[in-house]
Amino acid sequence: SLQDKNALHLYSVNGKYLGSETLKEEVSDLCVTGDYIVMGSLQGFLSIRDLYSLSLSISPLAMRLPIHCISVTKEYSHILVGLEDGKLIIIGVGKPAEV
Repeated sequence: SLQDKNALHLYSVNGKYLGSETLKEEVSDLCVTGDYIVMGSLQGFLSIRDLYSLSLSISPLAMRLPIHCISVTKEYSHILVGLEDGKLIIIGVGKPAEV
């Protein structure tokens, strides 16, 4: 049934359908930054997808608790993830030397 499925749909600014991707998790928050979509799920996974192809850029990161909110810093250097238990997880983005 459609109730058990989640999907991410992509449309142009003019409303033209560009594509979709079926998701295994229930999205709780997402943030569009540059050419990427950063998504958090109630199942506790943080995913980063390409904005145009909707394909995963990296394998999902397990946070082990439901994600309630996501934010990306202005310089795109860190991802801030708020978890259900009130913890704030800070993830460095980029090469290890840059983080």
